[in-house]
Amino acid sequence: MPERQREDVRVMAETRADEPAKAARGSLAWVRDPSRWKPHGWFLAVLALGTALRALAMLGYRPALWFPDSYTYIVTVFKPRPDLVRPAGYSMFLKLLEPFHGFGMVAVAQHLLGLATGVLIYRVARRAPRWVATLATVPVLLDAYQIELEHLLVSDTLFMFLVVAAVALCVSERRARAAGGVVAIGLLLAAATLTRTVGQPLIVLLAAWYVLRGRLRLAGLLLATALVPIIAYGAWFYATYQRVGLVGANGVFLYARTMSFADCARMDPPPDLRVLCDPRPPERRPPSQEYIWAKDSPLVLLPGITFTKETDDLAGRFATLAIARQPLDYAASVLSELGRTFTWGRPVYPDPEIYAYYQFPVTEPGPPGRYPAQVGADYAKLYERGAIGTEIVEPYAGWLRAYQSMVRLPGPVFLGVLLVPPVAAVIRRRRRPAPWLVPWSAAVVLLVTPAAAAEFDYRYVLPAVPLACLAAALSIRPDVRRQCESKKEFGDDIPRNVQL
Repeated sequence: MPERQREDVRVMAETRADEPAKAARGSLAWVRDPSRWKPHGWFLAVLALGTALRALAMLGYRPALWFPDSYTYIVTVFKPRPDLVRPAGYSMFLKLLEPFHGFGMVAVAQHLLGLATGVLIYRVARRAPRWVATLATVPVLLDAYQIELEHLLVSDTLFMFLVVAAVALCVSERRARAAGGVVAIGLLLAAATLTRTVGQPLIVLLAAWYVLRGRLRLAGLLLATALVPIIAYGAWFYATYQRVGLVGANGVFLYARTMSFADCARMDPPPDLRVLCDPRPPERRPPSQEYIWAKDSPLVLLPGITFTKETDDLAGRFATLAIARQPLDYAASVLSELGRTFTWGRPVYPDPEIYAYYQFPVTEPGPPGRYPAQVGADYAKLYERGAIGTEIVEPYAGWLRAYQSMVRLPGPVFLGVLLVPPVAAVIRRRRRPAPWLVPWSAAVVLLVTPAAAAEFDYRYVLPAVPLACLAAALSIRPDVRRQCESKKEFGDDIPRNVQL
């Protein structure tokens, strides 16, 4: 190699080695120089208000709020084995925080994840005007129901952050092209799937984005990275129950879903499936989830526990038959459940008990009674190293309740946000796939999958909101921004009449 080429290679290597130090120095300079904050003033104001609201939640409801699923996650912390209904990802998150011995620290961590989600959205939405990027963060940072969800001991906040982080990396051009970035995306999606199984289709979705862009090797790397932890968890599940899967309740949940329309007179099921029929007409039946937990459910009345392999297989066969014999009724039922997402008000659904968990309470609620209550409470006390419950402290709690009565994202507004990207695409008549397609498709999947496989629930909607807002922001004026970034990258002058 000629001497000059060797020198060039040496200089390039030194430059790349110095890049992390330069990035660190740049970040420190940004913190020290307040003048750099000015262009982001509106976002910083929204972020500060979101932080203050979360501080109110910590002051007003100490240490956290409980949900019927909370006990299941906490028991898995101390008895590490796969649960038949919920994967153990959130329990692993709780295990990481166990040394702090307090559910208050769990609530703090979840509130920080909510704030971090807002920061991610603003960072990725930089292609849009700053006011648009700021507006995209408002629902996740300021929605009262989002803040309440973060204060609950449930998996949804962790799941939301993992999915938004994976999508943010995927639409970031530099990181999305690097093998390290793709590996990070795969691991984030695996963690999301092991937190809530609704994350499974997102792995296929993001891999399809790479295929659509002609990056087949990166698509394969993403799939391999995501599948390794999932297969490992599946092996653990199989070793525990001798069953294939991540959970053992897919058939049960789908059976409950079909009971909103299943008509045994039309289905004509075989004798072994007839025990799962409900003679009441569909319009007089309770919400779908009651067929999993209610004591008079045909499924619960069967011998043994509800989630045995035999019961789950039986329920799955019934559900498959119901969908095959009544496909139009199933589609109408899914659309009906999905339509609840876009109503203006918040009608009580699926029942008053569950609905109440999404409101900041007026009186001090006790821990939930579901699960074997005493077993769950004992392990919760072991985690907390003390008494459990929620203490309401005024006036902070009252301020939050007043705020929740006024500030939320109405359903029709959310529908409008979802419609912005496709409408913008039609107006522009672009043929190439745009980055907004990734978060938009992910949001749609997160909305449709629960409605198709379980039922509508208010907490299932909130993780889709930041993705829809990010998609809307990315669909606004992306071309001008990209041209300017390209000219910066190649050293060209940016036209003076172009405003970022």
